[in-house]
Amino acid sequence: MDAPAAEVTLTPDDVRRMTLRAQGFLGATSWSRSRAGVAAMLRRVGAVQLDTISVLARSHELVAYARLGPVSRPQIEQAYWHAAKPDAFEYWAHAACVLPIEQWPYYAFRRRRFLAKGLRWHQVTPETCEKVLARLRAEGPLTATQLGGAKAGGPWWDWSDVKVAVEWLLDTGEVICSQRTGWRRVYDLPERVLSDSLLGTEPADPECLAYLAGVAARALGVVTVADLVEYHRLSFLGARSPQDTRRALTDAALAAGLVPVTLAGAGTAGARTAGVNAQAWADPGALAEASAGRRGRNRVTLISPFDSLIWDRKRTRLMFGFEHGLEAYVPKHKRIHGYYTMPLLAGGRLVGRVDPAREGKTLVARKVSLERATAAEPMAQALREAAAWVGCDDVRLEQIEPAQHASRLAAALSQAP
Repeated sequence: MDAPAAEVTLTPDDVRRMTLRAQGFLGATSWSRSRAGVAAMLRRVGAVQLDTISVLARSHELVAYARLGPVSRPQIEQAYWHAAKPDAFEYWAHAACVLPIEQWPYYAFRRRRFLAKGLRWHQVTPETCEKVLARLRAEGPLTATQLGGAKAGGPWWDWSDVKVAVEWLLDTGEVICSQRTGWRRVYDLPERVLSDSLLGTEPADPECLAYLAGVAARALGVVTVADLVEYHRLSFLGARSPQDTRRALTDAALAAGLVPVTLAGAGTAGARTAGVNAQAWADPGALAEASAGRRGRNRVTLISPFDSLIWDRKRTRLMFGFEHGLEAYVPKHKRIHGYYTMPLLAGGRLVGRVDPAREGKTLVARKVSLERATAAEPMAQALREAAAWVGCDDVRLEQIEPAQHASRLAAALSQAP
């Protein structure tokens, strides 16, 4: 069914501030710089994307740092994977993500889709799956290496039969990953990890979608259908057409208790056509905070290219007027901004970017791009703070664009504490 007519109209600035507050970048939060704070942050954003690239640190660490400040990296790892009672698990959301443990039942819709499809990227044999399960039952949690090897002997993507089988079992929910060791997944049986209440819950697809719509709305403040699809990749609905997807997600948003709103004007986040108002839904709590007119302090920080604030490039462009893209997999001679470009958030805006690297105890800003001259001071602050967090005691500037801002950035950096 269609949503009722929206009674609230939000401006582009309303949406930007609501998103920043929802993501933990605006205003005070109760999150501590500890394992507990990381767990609270994970529940607020709903999903933290995982990636193997490590420049300053891996992305899941950078996401926590950007919101919490210099929480120690061991505390971050402890929060995700080494709590005495698991707080999180890994599964497919926006991409491969670490998710709050209470979300497990609501990915049942995706597990059912995998089972209906019948295969992953590779064909998997029932015999190998049963051997993997038998090993886990008998020996407890194991890595793919302990199960018999992750690779078949070729390139990294040339998985062994065991790796194919255990990943398929992860897809379908017969195994779970709630721990890592040395960046390797540790596989276990759900009944040894999950509480009875989580293990015994198998919600139908509409209930799963309503729950995840609520998660996305709390994480972004306000969402369109396109945002709901992107945040959890809910295009994996098995819908026959875009209209089916829209109807299913409209029903989900209303079932989640979200408030229908209109996003007004050109450049509004979520509006995919400039100048056209868009139907959207707001989290009731975010809408109440916006109505109260609370402003609060904006974080000054570097953002991982895999941060949920900027997952959706269209939303990022419309909300911040900022073009974001990851160039790590682009040939070096074709890169515009660098290998692992991290946007700079300051004053509630994305005002620059840097491609960082580390050489011993020096953070190297290989290429810095500033949107305006006044971004020099926050960039200097962000570079110094990031350097200290990863154990560097110096920052070296290389290429600065535009070149006329180089002296101002260098001066700001020399004065930064």
